[in-house]
Amino acid sequence: MCGIIGYIGIEECYPIIMDGLRKMEYRGYDSYGIAVCENHKIELRKHVGKISEDGSKSIPGKMGIGHTRWATHGNVTEKNAHPHFDNKKDIAIVHNGIIENFSWLKKMLEKHGHKFRSDTDSEVIAHLIETYYKGDLEKAVYKAVGLLEGTYGILAIQMSEEKIVAARNGSPVVIGVSESGNIIASDVSAIVQKTKDIIYLKDGQMASVTKDNVRIMGRTFRKIENEIEKIEWDIKEIEKKGFKHFMLKEIMEQPESLQNTMLGRIKNDSIKLSTGLSKDFLQNMRRVVITACGTSWHAAIVGKYLIEKMCNIPVEVDYASEFRYRDPLIGKDDLVIVISQSGETADTLAALHEAKKKGVKTLGIVNVVGSTIARESENGIYIHAGPEIGVASTKAFTSQIISLILLALSINQELGKNVDEELLKSLKSIPEKISSVLETSAGIRNVAEYFYNHPNALYLGRGINFPVALEGALKLKEISYIHAEGYPAAEMKHGPIALVDEKMPVVFIANKNGESYKKIMSNMQEIKARNGVIITIATEGDEEIKKISDHVIYVPKCREELMPIINTIPLQLLAYHIADLKGLDPDKPKNLAKSVTVE
Repeated sequence: MCGIIGYIGIEECYPIIMDGLRKMEYRGYDSYGIAVCENHKIELRKHVGKISEDGSKSIPGKMGIGHTRWATHGNVTEKNAHPHFDNKKDIAIVHNGIIENFSWLKKMLEKHGHKFRSDTDSEVIAHLIETYYKGDLEKAVYKAVGLLEGTYGILAIQMSEEKIVAARNGSPVVIGVSESGNIIASDVSAIVQKTKDIIYLKDGQMASVTKDNVRIMGRTFRKIENEIEKIEWDIKEIEKKGFKHFMLKEIMEQPESLQNTMLGRIKNDSIKLSTGLSKDFLQNMRRVVITACGTSWHAAIVGKYLIEKMCNIPVEVDYASEFRYRDPLIGKDDLVIVISQSGETADTLAALHEAKKKGVKTLGIVNVVGSTIARESENGIYIHAGPEIGVASTKAFTSQIISLILLALSINQELGKNVDEELLKSLKSIPEKISSVLETSAGIRNVAEYFYNHPNALYLGRGINFPVALEGALKLKEISYIHAEGYPAAEMKHGPIALVDEKMPVVFIANKNGESYKKIMSNMQEIKARNGVIITIATEGDEEIKKISDHVIYVPKCREELMPIINTIPLQLLAYHIADLKGLDPDKPKNLAKSVTVE
Protein backbone atom coordinates (compact mmCIF):
# COMPACT_ATOMS: atom_id res chain seq x y z
CA MET A 1 0.00 0.00 0.00
CA CYS A 2 2.38 2.69 1.20
CA GLY A 3 5.34 3.97 -0.78
CA ILE A 4 8.83 3.94 0.73
CA ILE A 5 12.01 5.38 -0.72
CA GLY A 6 15.60 6.03 0.33
CA TYR A 7 18.61 7.59 -1.37
CA ILE A 8 22.29 7.65 -0.52
CA GLY A 9 24.88 9.09 -2.89
CA ILE A 10 26.72 12.17 -4.08
CA GLU A 11 23.62 14.27 -4.82
CA GLU A 12 21.27 16.13 -2.51
CA CYS A 13 18.70 13.54 -1.44
CA TYR A 14 15.66 15.74 -0.70
CA PRO A 15 14.59 16.44 -4.32
CA ILE A 16 15.27 12.82 -5.34
CA ILE A 17 13.16 11.45 -2.50
CA MET A 18 10.34 13.95 -3.03
CA ASP A 19 10.23 13.17 -6.75
CA GLY A 20 10.11 9.45 -5.95
CA LEU A 21 7.29 9.97 -3.46
CA ARG A 22 5.27 11.82 -6.09
CA LYS A 23 5.78 8.91 -8.50
CA MET A 24 4.51 6.49 -5.82
CA GLU A 25 1.70 8.62 -4.43
CA TYR A 26 -0.89 6.30 -5.98
CA ARG A 27 0.22 3.76 -3.34
CA GLY A 28 -1.15 6.02 -0.59
CA TYR A 29 -1.74 9.72 -0.15
CA ASP A 30 -3.08 10.27 3.36
CA SER A 31 0.19 11.79 4.56
CA TYR A 32 3.90 11.80 3.77
CA GLY A 33 7.25 12.53 5.36
CA ILE A 34 10.99 12.59 4.89
CA ALA A 35 14.02 12.14 7.15
CA VAL A 36 17.45 13.40 6.05
CA CYS A 37 20.74 12.64 7.82
CA GLU A 38 23.49 15.28 7.71
CA ASN A 39 26.45 15.85 10.06
CA HIS A 40 25.33 13.05 12.42
CA LYS A 41 21.87 14.54 12.87
CA ILE A 42 18.52 13.38 11.45
CA GLU A 43 16.03 16.06 10.50
CA LEU A 44 12.44 14.90 10.20
CA ARG A 45 9.56 16.54 8.36
CA LYS A 46 5.97 15.27 8.10
CA HIS A 47 2.80 16.51 6.44
CA VAL A 48 -0.86 15.49 6.25
CA GLY A 49 -2.37 15.49 2.76
CA LYS A 50 -1.13 15.01 -0.76
CA ILE A 51 2.45 15.66 -1.80
CA SER A 52 1.32 18.11 -4.47
CA GLU A 53 0.41 20.45 -1.64
CA ASP A 54 4.01 20.50 -0.35
CA GLY A 55 5.52 23.97 -0.10
CA SER A 56 8.28 23.30 2.38
CA LYS A 57 11.96 24.06 1.85
CA SER A 58 14.36 21.24 1.15
CA ILE A 59 16.55 19.69 3.83
CA PRO A 60 20.30 19.53 3.04
CA GLY A 61 21.93 16.10 3.08
CA LYS A 62 22.92 13.20 0.85
CA MET A 63 21.22 10.35 2.71
CA GLY A 64 17.55 10.13 3.56
CA ILE A 65 14.33 8.12 3.56
CA GLY A 66 10.75 9.03 2.70
CA HIS A 67 7.24 7.63 2.91
CA THR A 68 3.77 8.25 1.49
CA ARG A 69 1.07 6.67 3.63
CA TRP A 70 -2.12 4.69 3.22
CA ALA A 71 -3.39 4.61 6.80
CA THR A 72 -3.90 1.27 8.56
CA HIS A 73 -3.13 1.69 12.27
CA GLY A 74 -3.89 5.17 13.59
CA ASN A 75 -5.76 8.12 12.11
CA VAL A 76 -4.49 10.39 9.37
CA THR A 77 -2.47 12.79 11.52
CA GLU A 78 1.00 14.27 11.48
CA LYS A 79 2.13 12.16 14.44
CA ASN A 80 1.13 8.97 12.60
CA ALA A 81 2.89 9.96 9.39
CA HIS A 82 6.24 8.32 8.65
CA PRO A 83 9.22 8.32 9.15
CA HIS A 84 9.24 7.28 12.80
CA PHE A 85 12.02 7.82 15.34
CA ASP A 86 13.28 5.61 18.13
CA ASN A 87 13.36 6.94 21.70
CA LYS A 88 16.63 8.81 21.31
CA LYS A 89 15.88 10.12 17.80
CA ASP A 90 19.09 8.48 16.57
CA ILE A 91 17.29 6.01 14.30
CA ALA A 92 14.55 6.67 11.75
CA ILE A 93 12.50 4.12 9.79
CA VAL A 94 9.84 3.95 7.10
CA HIS A 95 7.61 0.90 6.74
CA ASN A 96 5.18 -0.55 4.21
CA GLY A 97 3.02 -3.41 5.49
CA ILE A 98 1.38 -4.46 8.75
CA ILE A 99 3.06 -5.70 11.92
CA GLU A 100 0.50 -8.14 13.33
CA ASN A 101 2.16 -8.55 16.75
CA PHE A 102 2.86 -4.84 17.27
CA SER A 103 0.56 -4.60 20.32
CA TRP A 104 2.56 -7.24 22.23
CA LEU A 105 5.87 -5.71 21.12
CA LYS A 106 4.74 -2.24 22.14
CA LYS A 107 3.76 -3.40 25.64
CA MET A 108 7.09 -5.18 26.04
CA LEU A 109 9.02 -2.07 24.94
CA GLU A 110 6.98 0.23 27.18
CA LYS A 111 7.89 -1.95 30.18
CA HIS A 112 11.51 -1.20 29.33
CA GLY A 113 10.93 2.54 29.34
CA HIS A 114 10.18 3.24 25.68
CA LYS A 115 7.80 6.15 25.00
CA PHE A 116 5.73 6.04 21.82
CA ARG A 117 4.76 9.14 19.87
CA SER A 118 2.25 7.62 17.41
CA ASP A 119 -0.65 5.17 17.19
CA THR A 120 0.95 3.17 14.39
CA ASP A 121 2.15 -0.41 14.31
CA SER A 122 5.27 0.77 12.45
CA GLU A 123 6.84 2.76 15.28
CA VAL A 124 7.69 -0.42 17.19
CA ILE A 125 10.25 -1.22 14.49
CA ALA A 126 12.35 1.84 15.28
CA HIS A 127 12.24 1.07 19.01
CA LEU A 128 13.18 -2.57 18.46
CA ILE A 129 16.16 -1.55 16.33
CA GLU A 130 17.22 0.85 19.10
CA THR A 131 17.04 -2.00 21.62
CA TYR A 132 19.48 -4.09 19.60
CA TYR A 133 21.71 -1.29 18.32
CA LYS A 134 25.32 -1.69 19.47
CA GLY A 135 27.09 0.31 16.78
CA ASP A 136 26.03 -1.93 13.87
CA LEU A 137 22.75 -1.03 12.13
CA GLU A 138 22.73 -4.17 9.98
CA LYS A 139 22.82 -6.49 13.00
CA ALA A 140 20.25 -4.40 14.88
CA VAL A 141 17.78 -4.53 11.97
CA TYR A 142 18.43 -8.25 11.51
CA LYS A 143 17.61 -8.98 15.17
CA ALA A 144 14.61 -6.63 15.18
CA VAL A 145 12.91 -8.15 12.13
CA GLY A 146 13.37 -11.58 13.68
CA LEU A 147 10.67 -10.58 16.19
CA LEU A 148 8.22 -9.15 13.65
CA GLU A 149 5.12 -11.02 12.55
CA GLY A 150 3.34 -9.74 9.47
CA THR A 151 4.43 -8.02 6.28
CA TYR A 152 7.06 -5.38 5.87
CA GLY A 153 9.27 -3.42 3.57
CA ILE A 154 11.55 -1.44 5.88
CA LEU A 155 14.21 1.22 5.40
CA ALA A 156 16.27 2.32 8.40
CA ILE A 157 18.97 4.93 8.96
CA GLN A 158 21.12 5.72 11.99
CA MET A 159 22.65 9.18 12.44
CA SER A 160 26.26 7.92 12.81
CA GLU A 161 26.32 5.43 9.92
CA GLU A 162 26.46 6.27 6.23
CA LYS A 163 24.18 3.50 5.05
CA ILE A 164 20.53 2.61 4.59
CA VAL A 165 19.47 -0.84 5.73
CA ALA A 166 16.46 -2.41 3.99
CA ALA A 167 14.47 -5.53 4.89
CA ARG A 168 11.65 -7.27 3.09
CA ASN A 169 8.91 -9.77 3.96
CA GLY A 170 5.80 -9.72 1.80
CA SER A 171 6.10 -6.06 0.76
CA PRO A 172 8.15 -5.11 -2.32
CA VAL A 173 11.62 -3.56 -2.04
CA VAL A 174 13.61 -2.64 -5.15
CA ILE A 175 17.15 -1.20 -5.27
CA GLY A 176 18.28 1.05 -8.11
CA VAL A 177 22.04 1.07 -8.72
CA SER A 178 23.81 4.06 -10.30
CA GLU A 179 27.18 5.80 -10.32
CA SER A 180 25.75 8.85 -8.54
CA GLY A 181 24.26 6.83 -5.72
CA ASN A 182 21.75 4.12 -4.89
CA ILE A 183 17.98 4.32 -4.46
CA ILE A 184 15.76 1.91 -2.55
CA ALA A 185 11.99 2.01 -3.07
CA SER A 186 8.82 -0.04 -3.01
CA ASP A 187 8.18 0.66 -6.69
CA VAL A 188 10.31 0.83 -9.84
CA SER A 189 8.47 4.02 -10.86
CA ALA A 190 10.37 5.91 -8.15
CA ILE A 191 13.72 4.69 -9.49
CA VAL A 192 13.51 4.70 -13.27
CA GLN A 193 14.33 8.40 -13.70
CA LYS A 194 17.74 7.86 -12.05
CA THR A 195 18.69 4.38 -13.24
CA LYS A 196 17.42 1.33 -15.11
CA ASP A 197 19.70 -1.09 -13.25
CA ILE A 198 17.73 -2.68 -10.44
CA ILE A 199 17.93 -5.43 -7.85
CA TYR A 200 14.77 -7.04 -6.44
CA LEU A 201 14.95 -8.04 -2.78
CA LYS A 202 13.30 -11.37 -2.04
CA ASP A 203 11.27 -12.26 1.04
CA GLY A 204 13.52 -12.75 4.05
CA GLN A 205 16.36 -10.75 2.55
CA MET A 206 18.06 -7.61 3.83
CA ALA A 207 20.27 -5.08 2.07
CA SER A 208 22.92 -2.72 3.39
CA VAL A 209 23.18 0.15 0.90
CA THR A 210 25.93 2.76 0.83
CA LYS A 211 26.60 5.40 -1.82
CA ASP A 212 28.75 3.02 -3.88
CA ASN A 213 27.87 -0.50 -2.71
CA VAL A 214 24.92 -2.85 -2.20
CA ARG A 215 25.31 -5.84 0.11
CA ILE A 216 22.48 -8.41 0.14
CA MET A 217 22.00 -10.77 3.08
CA GLY A 218 19.74 -13.79 3.46
CA ARG A 219 17.87 -15.21 6.43
CA THR A 220 21.11 -16.46 7.96
CA PHE A 221 22.71 -13.01 7.62
CA ARG A 222 25.22 -14.33 5.09
CA LYS A 223 26.05 -12.33 1.98
CA ILE A 224 24.32 -13.52 -1.20
CA GLU A 225 24.18 -12.30 -4.80
CA ASN A 226 21.00 -11.04 -6.44
CA GLU A 227 21.05 -10.46 -10.18
CA ILE A 228 20.99 -6.88 -11.49
CA GLU A 229 18.10 -6.56 -13.95
CA LYS A 230 17.28 -3.94 -16.57
CA ILE A 231 14.05 -1.92 -16.59
CA GLU A 232 12.66 -2.08 -20.11
CA TRP A 233 10.30 0.91 -19.98
CA ASP A 234 10.96 4.64 -19.91
CA ILE A 235 10.01 7.45 -17.51
CA LYS A 236 7.85 8.97 -20.27
CA GLU A 237 5.47 6.05 -19.89
CA ILE A 238 4.43 7.29 -16.43
CA GLU A 239 3.84 10.91 -17.47
CA LYS A 240 0.42 12.36 -18.31
CA LYS A 241 1.42 13.50 -21.82
CA GLY A 242 -1.12 16.32 -21.84
CA PHE A 243 -4.06 14.37 -20.41
CA LYS A 244 -5.92 15.83 -17.46
CA HIS A 245 -5.58 12.62 -15.46
CA PHE A 246 -3.58 9.40 -15.64
CA MET A 247 -6.83 7.43 -15.70
CA LEU A 248 -7.99 9.12 -18.90
CA LYS A 249 -4.53 8.63 -20.46
CA GLU A 250 -4.59 4.94 -19.58
CA ILE A 251 -8.11 4.46 -20.96
CA MET A 252 -7.00 6.10 -24.19
CA GLU A 253 -3.85 3.93 -24.33
CA GLN A 254 -5.81 0.69 -24.64
CA PRO A 255 -5.48 0.21 -28.41
CA GLU A 256 -1.71 0.25 -27.85
CA SER A 257 -1.70 -1.73 -24.60
CA LEU A 258 -3.85 -4.50 -26.12
CA GLN A 259 -1.60 -4.59 -29.15
CA ASN A 260 1.38 -5.00 -26.81
CA THR A 261 -0.36 -7.86 -24.99
CA MET A 262 -0.78 -9.70 -28.29
CA LEU A 263 2.60 -8.70 -29.76
CA GLY A 264 4.55 -11.75 -30.91
CA ARG A 265 1.89 -14.10 -29.56
CA ILE A 266 -0.17 -14.53 -32.75
CA LYS A 267 1.90 -15.67 -35.74
CA ASN A 268 0.72 -17.27 -38.98
CA ASP A 269 -2.67 -18.15 -37.50
CA SER A 270 -1.12 -19.90 -34.51
CA ILE A 271 -0.50 -18.98 -30.88
CA LYS A 272 3.05 -18.44 -29.60
CA LEU A 273 2.45 -18.16 -25.86
CA SER A 274 5.15 -19.42 -23.51
CA THR A 275 3.25 -20.41 -20.38
CA GLY A 276 5.58 -23.16 -19.18
CA LEU A 277 2.70 -25.66 -19.03
CA SER A 278 3.63 -29.02 -20.55
CA LYS A 279 1.46 -31.00 -22.95
CA ASP A 280 1.45 -33.94 -20.52
CA PHE A 281 0.06 -31.75 -17.74
CA LEU A 282 -2.59 -30.17 -19.99
CA GLN A 283 -3.76 -33.59 -21.21
CA ASN A 284 -4.37 -34.71 -17.63
CA MET A 285 -5.61 -31.38 -16.26
CA ARG A 286 -8.84 -31.91 -14.30
CA ARG A 287 -9.90 -28.30 -13.80
CA VAL A 288 -8.73 -24.71 -13.49
CA VAL A 289 -9.07 -22.58 -10.37
CA ILE A 290 -8.61 -18.83 -10.82
CA THR A 291 -8.11 -16.58 -7.82
CA ALA A 292 -7.75 -12.80 -7.70
CA CYS A 293 -9.03 -9.60 -6.05
CA GLY A 294 -11.04 -6.59 -7.21
CA THR A 295 -10.82 -5.81 -10.92
CA SER A 296 -8.60 -8.86 -11.50
CA TRP A 297 -11.36 -11.01 -9.98
CA HIS A 298 -13.76 -9.67 -12.59
CA ALA A 299 -11.25 -10.59 -15.31
CA ALA A 300 -11.09 -14.06 -13.72
CA ILE A 301 -14.88 -14.50 -14.11
CA VAL A 302 -14.57 -13.56 -17.79
CA GLY A 303 -11.78 -16.14 -17.94
CA LYS A 304 -14.12 -18.78 -16.53
CA TYR A 305 -16.60 -18.22 -19.36
CA LEU A 306 -13.80 -18.24 -21.95
CA ILE A 307 -11.91 -21.35 -20.81
CA GLU A 308 -15.03 -23.42 -20.18
CA LYS A 309 -16.54 -22.51 -23.56
CA MET A 310 -13.37 -22.70 -25.63
CA CYS A 311 -11.55 -25.58 -23.91
CA ASN A 312 -14.38 -27.58 -22.32
CA ILE A 313 -12.50 -27.58 -19.01
CA PRO A 314 -14.31 -26.79 -15.72
CA VAL A 315 -13.23 -23.55 -14.06
CA GLU A 316 -13.78 -22.21 -10.55
CA VAL A 317 -13.22 -18.59 -9.55
CA ASP A 318 -12.42 -17.63 -5.98
CA TYR A 319 -11.68 -14.43 -4.12
CA ALA A 320 -8.02 -14.64 -3.17
CA SER A 321 -8.87 -13.19 0.25
CA GLU A 322 -11.06 -16.26 0.96
CA PHE A 323 -9.11 -18.93 -0.91
CA ARG A 324 -6.57 -19.91 1.72
CA TYR A 325 -8.99 -19.71 4.64
CA ARG A 326 -11.35 -22.40 3.37
CA ASP A 327 -8.77 -25.17 2.90
CA PRO A 328 -9.44 -25.43 -0.84
CA LEU A 329 -9.82 -28.92 -2.31
CA ILE A 330 -7.16 -28.80 -5.00
CA GLY A 331 -4.80 -31.48 -6.27
CA LYS A 332 -1.95 -32.29 -8.62
CA ASP A 333 -4.17 -32.40 -11.72
CA ASP A 334 -5.53 -28.89 -11.11
CA LEU A 335 -4.12 -25.61 -12.36
CA VAL A 336 -4.33 -22.58 -10.07
CA ILE A 337 -4.14 -19.25 -11.92
CA VAL A 338 -3.46 -16.12 -9.86
CA ILE A 339 -4.13 -12.72 -11.45
CA SER A 340 -2.72 -9.41 -10.16
CA GLN A 341 -1.85 -6.17 -11.94
CA SER A 342 0.92 -5.29 -9.50
CA GLY A 343 2.07 -8.83 -8.82
CA GLU A 344 2.29 -7.82 -5.14
CA THR A 345 -1.35 -8.14 -3.97
CA ALA A 346 -1.07 -9.65 -0.49
CA ASP A 347 -4.20 -11.84 -0.61
CA THR A 348 -3.39 -13.13 -4.09
CA LEU A 349 0.19 -13.87 -3.08
CA ALA A 350 -1.12 -15.77 -0.04
CA ALA A 351 -3.42 -17.78 -2.33
CA LEU A 352 -0.41 -18.61 -4.52
CA HIS A 353 1.51 -19.83 -1.45
CA GLU A 354 -1.48 -21.96 -0.40
CA ALA A 355 -1.64 -23.60 -3.82
CA LYS A 356 2.11 -24.27 -3.88
CA LYS A 357 1.96 -25.68 -0.36
CA LYS A 358 -0.58 -28.23 -1.60
CA GLY A 359 1.68 -29.16 -4.51
CA VAL A 360 -0.59 -27.72 -7.20
CA LYS A 361 0.65 -26.37 -10.54
CA THR A 362 0.45 -22.55 -10.58
CA LEU A 363 0.39 -19.87 -13.26
CA GLY A 364 0.60 -16.13 -12.62
CA ILE A 365 -0.92 -13.46 -14.86
CA VAL A 366 0.70 -10.14 -13.91
CA ASN A 367 1.64 -6.79 -15.39
CA VAL A 368 4.70 -5.78 -13.37
CA VAL A 369 7.85 -7.54 -14.53
CA GLY A 370 9.94 -8.92 -11.66
CA SER A 371 7.09 -8.67 -9.13
CA THR A 372 6.75 -11.25 -6.37
CA ILE A 373 3.95 -13.24 -8.00
CA ALA A 374 5.85 -13.23 -11.30
CA ARG A 375 8.91 -14.66 -9.60
CA GLU A 376 7.15 -17.17 -7.34
CA SER A 377 4.69 -18.66 -9.84
CA GLU A 378 5.97 -21.80 -11.55
CA ASN A 379 4.53 -20.62 -14.87
CA GLY A 380 3.34 -17.25 -16.03
CA ILE A 381 2.07 -14.72 -18.54
CA TYR A 382 3.06 -11.06 -18.54
CA ILE A 383 0.22 -8.93 -19.87
CA HIS A 384 2.58 -6.13 -21.04
CA ALA A 385 -0.02 -3.38 -20.50
CA GLY A 386 2.68 -0.91 -19.46
CA PRO A 387 2.81 1.12 -16.23
CA GLU A 388 -0.62 1.85 -14.77
CA ILE A 389 -0.60 4.86 -12.42
CA GLY A 390 -4.33 5.54 -11.95
CA VAL A 391 -5.53 3.72 -8.84
CA ALA A 392 -8.62 2.36 -10.63
CA SER A 393 -7.36 -0.27 -13.07
CA THR A 394 -8.35 0.17 -16.73
CA LYS A 395 -5.89 -1.02 -19.35
CA ALA A 396 -4.64 -3.85 -17.13
CA PHE A 397 -8.19 -5.27 -16.98
CA THR A 398 -8.61 -5.47 -20.74
CA SER A 399 -5.09 -6.87 -21.17
CA GLN A 400 -5.85 -9.54 -18.55
CA ILE A 401 -8.87 -10.62 -20.61
CA ILE A 402 -6.78 -10.76 -23.80
CA SER A 403 -4.21 -12.86 -21.93
CA LEU A 404 -6.91 -15.30 -20.80
CA ILE A 405 -8.19 -15.62 -24.38
CA LEU A 406 -4.65 -16.32 -25.58
CA LEU A 407 -4.24 -18.87 -22.79
CA ALA A 408 -7.44 -20.69 -23.83
CA LEU A 409 -6.34 -20.72 -27.47
CA SER A 410 -2.88 -21.93 -26.45
CA ILE A 411 -4.32 -24.81 -24.40
CA ASN A 412 -6.43 -25.94 -27.36
CA GLN A 413 -3.50 -25.68 -29.73
CA GLU A 414 -1.25 -27.67 -27.38
CA LEU A 415 -3.90 -30.39 -27.16
CA GLY A 416 -4.07 -30.67 -30.96
CA LYS A 417 -7.44 -28.97 -31.45
CA ASN A 418 -8.12 -26.78 -34.47
CA VAL A 419 -7.25 -23.11 -33.99
CA ASP A 420 -10.25 -20.77 -34.26
CA GLU A 421 -8.96 -18.70 -37.18
CA GLU A 422 -12.00 -16.40 -37.13
CA LEU A 423 -11.36 -15.58 -33.48
CA LEU A 424 -7.70 -14.87 -34.22
CA LYS A 425 -8.76 -12.50 -36.98
CA SER A 426 -11.17 -10.76 -34.60
CA LEU A 427 -8.44 -10.47 -31.97
CA LYS A 428 -6.20 -8.65 -34.41
CA SER A 429 -8.98 -6.13 -35.10
CA ILE A 430 -9.62 -5.34 -31.43
CA PRO A 431 -7.26 -2.32 -31.16
CA GLU A 432 -8.99 -0.65 -34.14
CA LYS A 433 -12.43 -1.30 -32.66
CA ILE A 434 -11.33 0.09 -29.29
CA SER A 435 -10.10 3.25 -31.05
CA SER A 436 -13.54 3.75 -32.57
CA VAL A 437 -15.18 3.50 -29.13
CA LEU A 438 -12.70 6.00 -27.67
CA GLU A 439 -13.73 8.47 -30.37
CA THR A 440 -17.22 8.56 -28.79
CA SER A 441 -15.87 9.94 -25.49
CA ALA A 442 -17.65 13.31 -25.95
CA GLY A 443 -21.00 11.57 -26.39
CA ILE A 444 -20.37 9.45 -23.30
CA ARG A 445 -19.66 12.65 -21.35
CA ASN A 446 -23.13 13.87 -22.34
CA VAL A 447 -24.58 10.74 -20.73
CA ALA A 448 -22.41 11.40 -17.67
CA GLU A 449 -23.91 14.89 -17.35
CA TYR A 450 -27.29 13.25 -16.78
CA PHE A 451 -25.86 10.59 -14.48
CA TYR A 452 -23.44 12.34 -12.13
CA ASN A 453 -25.91 13.77 -9.60
CA HIS A 454 -27.65 10.46 -8.93
CA PRO A 455 -26.72 8.67 -5.67
CA ASN A 456 -27.22 5.07 -6.86
CA ALA A 457 -27.01 2.94 -9.99
CA LEU A 458 -27.52 -0.63 -11.18
CA TYR A 459 -25.35 -2.33 -13.81
CA LEU A 460 -26.84 -5.41 -15.47
CA GLY A 461 -25.42 -7.94 -17.91
CA ARG A 462 -25.89 -11.58 -18.82
CA GLY A 463 -23.46 -14.39 -19.56
CA ILE A 464 -19.96 -13.23 -20.35
CA ASN A 465 -21.07 -9.62 -19.85
CA PHE A 466 -22.14 -10.16 -16.23
CA PRO A 467 -18.56 -9.60 -14.95
CA VAL A 468 -18.41 -6.49 -17.18
CA ALA A 469 -21.41 -5.17 -15.25
CA LEU A 470 -19.55 -5.88 -12.01
CA GLU A 471 -16.49 -4.04 -13.30
CA GLY A 472 -18.53 -1.07 -14.53
CA ALA A 473 -20.18 -0.71 -11.13
CA LEU A 474 -16.83 -1.01 -9.38
CA LYS A 475 -15.29 1.75 -11.49
CA LEU A 476 -18.19 4.07 -10.64
CA LYS A 477 -17.87 3.32 -6.93
CA GLU A 478 -14.11 3.66 -6.87
CA ILE A 479 -13.73 7.09 -8.46
CA SER A 480 -17.09 8.90 -8.21
CA TYR A 481 -18.26 7.59 -4.80
CA ILE A 482 -21.69 6.78 -6.26
CA HIS A 483 -23.15 3.59 -4.83
CA ALA A 484 -23.47 1.09 -7.67
CA GLU A 485 -24.13 -2.64 -7.86
CA GLY A 486 -23.49 -5.08 -10.69
CA TYR A 487 -25.86 -8.04 -11.15
CA PRO A 488 -26.69 -10.75 -13.63
CA ALA A 489 -29.67 -9.17 -15.38
CA ALA A 490 -32.07 -12.00 -14.54
CA GLU A 491 -31.14 -11.79 -10.84
CA MET A 492 -32.39 -8.20 -10.76
CA LYS A 493 -35.92 -9.55 -10.20
CA HIS A 494 -34.76 -11.30 -7.02
CA GLY A 495 -34.39 -8.17 -4.90
CA PRO A 496 -32.74 -5.18 -6.61
CA ILE A 497 -35.85 -4.34 -8.67
CA ALA A 498 -37.36 -3.05 -5.42
CA LEU A 499 -34.98 -0.07 -5.70
CA VAL A 500 -36.02 0.89 -9.22
CA ASP A 501 -37.89 4.15 -9.85
CA GLU A 502 -37.50 7.28 -11.97
CA LYS A 503 -34.43 8.27 -9.92
CA MET A 504 -32.51 5.04 -10.50
CA PRO A 505 -30.20 4.85 -13.54
CA VAL A 506 -29.85 1.28 -14.80
CA VAL A 507 -26.96 0.47 -17.13
CA PHE A 508 -27.60 -2.51 -19.40
CA ILE A 509 -25.04 -4.34 -21.53
CA ALA A 510 -27.14 -5.61 -24.42
CA ASN A 511 -25.19 -6.71 -27.49
CA LYS A 512 -27.39 -7.95 -30.33
CA ASN A 513 -25.05 -10.76 -31.31
CA GLY A 514 -25.11 -12.33 -27.87
CA GLU A 515 -27.07 -15.51 -27.13
CA SER A 516 -29.12 -13.80 -24.43
CA TYR A 517 -30.15 -10.67 -26.37
CA LYS A 518 -33.91 -11.40 -26.32
CA LYS A 519 -33.76 -12.24 -22.61
CA ILE A 520 -32.00 -9.01 -21.68
CA MET A 521 -34.51 -7.04 -23.78
CA SER A 522 -37.22 -8.51 -21.54
CA ASN A 523 -35.26 -7.42 -18.46
CA MET A 524 -35.09 -3.90 -19.90
CA GLN A 525 -38.87 -3.89 -20.34
CA GLU A 526 -39.24 -4.84 -16.68
CA ILE A 527 -37.15 -1.82 -15.66
CA LYS A 528 -39.02 0.46 -18.08
CA ALA A 529 -42.35 -0.63 -16.60
CA ARG A 530 -41.16 0.69 -13.24
CA ASN A 531 -40.00 4.05 -14.63
CA GLY A 532 -36.30 3.27 -14.33
CA VAL A 533 -33.90 5.27 -16.49
CA ILE A 534 -32.11 2.97 -18.92
CA ILE A 535 -28.59 3.53 -20.26
CA THR A 536 -27.64 0.83 -22.75
CA ILE A 537 -24.33 -0.36 -24.18
CA ALA A 538 -25.54 -1.69 -27.53
CA THR A 539 -24.19 -3.01 -30.81
CA GLU A 540 -23.86 -0.59 -33.72
CA GLY A 541 -26.88 -0.71 -36.05
CA ASP A 542 -29.32 -1.84 -33.34
CA GLU A 543 -32.23 0.58 -33.80
CA GLU A 544 -34.69 -1.51 -31.80
CA ILE A 545 -32.78 -0.84 -28.57
CA LYS A 546 -33.54 2.89 -28.83
CA LYS A 547 -37.26 2.26 -28.25
CA ILE A 548 -36.74 1.21 -24.62
CA SER A 549 -33.51 3.09 -23.77
CA ASP A 550 -33.19 6.64 -22.50
CA HIS A 551 -29.53 6.77 -23.55
CA VAL A 552 -27.64 4.47 -25.93
CA ILE A 553 -23.87 4.10 -26.27
CA TYR A 554 -22.98 2.07 -29.34
CA VAL A 555 -19.97 -0.23 -29.67
CA PRO A 556 -18.72 -2.12 -32.76
CA LYS A 557 -19.91 -5.64 -33.46
CA CYS A 558 -17.41 -8.44 -32.81
CA ARG A 559 -17.13 -12.01 -31.59
CA GLU A 560 -18.98 -12.70 -28.34
CA GLU A 561 -15.74 -13.80 -26.64
CA LEU A 562 -14.31 -10.31 -27.22
CA MET A 563 -17.37 -8.28 -26.24
CA PRO A 564 -16.25 -7.86 -22.59
CA ILE A 565 -13.23 -5.91 -23.83
CA ILE A 566 -15.28 -3.69 -26.16
CA ASN A 567 -18.07 -3.11 -23.61
CA THR A 568 -15.68 -2.21 -20.81
CA ILE A 569 -14.33 0.89 -22.59
CA PRO A 570 -17.52 3.03 -22.50
CA LEU A 571 -18.10 2.02 -18.87
CA GLN A 572 -14.59 3.21 -17.97
CA LEU A 573 -15.19 6.50 -19.78
CA LEU A 574 -18.59 6.92 -18.16
CA ALA A 575 -17.12 6.50 -14.66
CA TYR A 576 -14.22 8.83 -15.52
CA HIS A 577 -16.43 11.63 -16.86
CA ILE A 578 -18.79 11.37 -13.89
CA ALA A 579 -15.88 11.73 -11.45
CA ASP A 580 -14.49 14.64 -13.46
CA LEU A 581 -17.88 16.41 -13.57
CA LYS A 582 -18.08 16.04 -9.78
CA GLY A 583 -14.68 17.72 -9.44
CA LEU A 584 -13.03 14.59 -8.02
CA ASP A 585 -9.53 13.27 -8.69
CA PRO A 586 -10.01 9.86 -10.35
CA ASP A 587 -6.29 9.09 -10.07
CA LYS A 588 -6.36 9.22 -6.27
CA PRO A 589 -9.77 8.17 -4.97
CA LYS A 590 -10.26 8.45 -1.23
CA ASN A 591 -9.38 5.50 0.99
CA LEU A 592 -7.90 3.49 -1.90
CA ALA A 593 -4.38 2.59 -2.98
CA LYS A 594 -3.05 1.03 -6.16
CA SER A 595 -1.15 -1.94 -4.80
CA VAL A 596 -2.92 -3.67 -1.90
CA THR A 597 0.01 -5.22 -0.07
CA VAL A 598 -1.81 -5.76 3.24
CA GLU A 599 -4.63 -8.17 4.07
